[in-house]
Order: sequence, then C-alpha cells, then structure tokens
Amino acid sequence: MRRAGLESGLRHFFTRRQPTFDRVLLVESGSRSLIERTIRTIHSLHGEQCRIDVVTCYAGSPAGLRGSGGVYRVSEYGDRSGRARLLRELRGRQYTVAAMVCSAEPIMTKWKWWIAARLPVKFFVINENADWFWIDRAHWRVIAHFAMFRAGLTGGEAAASAGRFAVFPFMLAYLLVFAAWIHARRILRGNR
Repeated sequence: MRRAGLESGLRHFFTRRQPTFDRVLLVESGSRSLIERTIRTIHSLHGEQCRIDVVTCYAGSPAGLRGSGGVYRVSEYGDRSGRARLLRELRGRQYTVAAMVCSAEPIMTKWKWWIAARLPVKFFVINENADWFWIDRAHWRVIAHFAMFRAGLTGGEAAASAGRFAVFPFMLAYLLVFAAWIHARRILRGNR
C-alpha cells in the first residue's frame, strides 16, 4: 500500500509535467489583492473558461471570480469532521492545478500546508509580488532560494542570521549551565 502523502499532492513534486488550467484551486493564505491579481493573470493567460475556486478565511468573494467559481470559507470547516468534509468536497472537484499564497503573512498557514499535503494536484506558490513558481523538482533551486530568503539567509542579513544560528546552541548551553548553577547554589544555601 502506498503512503497517503505520496497519493496526494507530494507525488507531483517528482514530475515536470505542466498541467492544464481547466480547474484551479487557489488557497487565499495572504492578502486578497494577491489572489485577485492571480485570478486576472490566470484568466488572461489561460482563457475565461478556467474554472477557479478559492479557499479563504475572508468574507465575500475575490474580484474577478466568475459565477462558476466556488468559495470555501475555513470558518465553516473548523472541526475534524468539517476538515474531512472539506477534503472530500475539494477532491470531488478534480482540480488540475492548485496554488497557495506564501507572502510572509501568517494567514491560514496550517490550512494551506494541510491542503497541499492531502490534495492530489500539482501546486504552485504565489509570492508577495503575485509571481509564481511550481513546486516540483525542476524548480528546486527556486524553492531553495525562496526558503532561504524567508529564513533570512540571503542578502545583507545572511551573515547575521547564519551567525545567530551558529551561536544559538552555545548560548542555550550557557543559559542552562547558569540556571543549574544558580539553583544548585540556592539549594546548598537552604540546607545550611
């Protein structure tokens, strides 16, 4: 039996095939303007016949979403049975492409990764400029650079961040030894 993760969206990491934009799911885990710009771009590049659905935490529908587009609000799927129902509904829509916003905004972080891990579709990431890249092995360098950028390991802050990462274990060890010494001294003074 295959692992559940490989039966879902993760299996598409190993293929370079670019799917068609017939049925698109957008996970609105960032500013509404990013999804609206993405919707306009998808319609201009792939035609008006693209059916786009959105998973969101916001009220209302994004501008540019056509009448056939569905809106799934995570507030309606909060408990375990709700999440299972949402996953059944999303799988039933048979998406050809899905996307999530990764714009350094802590909006729906758990939801977007939960959906990406369980939905059997190829994903792309939308950044804060409404640019996107595919999550697959052909784009591993872009993914690595994006992750390093988010971690502060690129540009002018790279040396400072790397230094903080390198010093952290020593600082933690020093603080633990210091706390142990203080507590040991307090215990010894209390026994006199």
